[in-house]
Amino acid sequence: MTIALEAPARPAVPEFLELEITGRCQLTCPSLCYAKAGPTQGHGSMSGDDWKRLISEAAEIGVKKVQFIGGEPTMHPDFDTLVHHALAVGLSVQVYSNLYRVKLDHWALFRLPKVSLATSYYSDVAEEHERVTGRKGSHAATRANIVQAVQRGIPLQVGIVEVFEGQRTAEARRELLDLGVRTVNIDRVRSVGRGEVHVPSTKDLCGRCADGRAAVMTDGTVTPCVLGRFLDTGNARTGGLAAVFAGQQWADTAASIPRRSPSMACTPDDSGDCDPANTEACAPAY
Repeated sequence: MTIALEAPARPAVPEFLELEITGRCQLTCPSLCYAKAGPTQGHGSMSGDDWKRLISEAAEIGVKKVQFIGGEPTMHPDFDTLVHHALAVGLSVQVYSNLYRVKLDHWALFRLPKVSLATSYYSDVAEEHERVTGRKGSHAATRANIVQAVQRGIPLQVGIVEVFEGQRTAEARRELLDLGVRTVNIDRVRSVGRGEVHVPSTKDLCGRCADGRAAVMTDGTVTPCVLGRFLDTGNARTGGLAAVFAGQQWADTAASIPRRSPSMACTPDDSGDCDPANTEACAPAY
């Protein structure tokens, strides 16, 4: 008789938390953006104080690292304050930015201990990159700021998402490595947000969402990851993070996500593996 082994239990409290603090972004990414972000979108109903309380609670219950994401997180009016607050309560921080525009004081912020950067890059050819971002001039700006980050010694990882057939993703990866970027990963578009080609389902996820990671949306909704935004597990603004992760809805949602084989799995602290457009590779799409 063969006995099927049960899948190991998923951690109740994730160590890695994605904080989608805004829907505003200088880019539109018309066939890609999982968050449907853009220049006219707002920052959501979570106030700066709400985010500070959430970050404090995250540290108290066992979260080790947060990623500020959006939208473009640096456009949030309290971005600097929130990064400093996360560091003050002992969390590591990753900022996922499109690197289209970087303020001088943000370079200093990115160089602080326990802070790292992540971004997206779509092609070594400007026309292809801008076909994805929907913004003329975005290729030159992002490339120049990637070079700046490398020269300043800021830890940086870059994700390349294959959006259309024939896209020069391999060439873009070689270019990034030549520029000195140490971590470059390639993924494909998932059916989430503007990339949606069918109703989103758990099949669009990497299989490790809710396993050591979670995400909080701009209204406080907690989901297994930013790509699993269609899976609502509760609201941290109204009930608190601890209550969400201890709740049956979180447990049931985590159990509903099919696991992948270990060779295709990601680790909780890989702020890139399952992240929107920057991370090391599992298989979800940005």
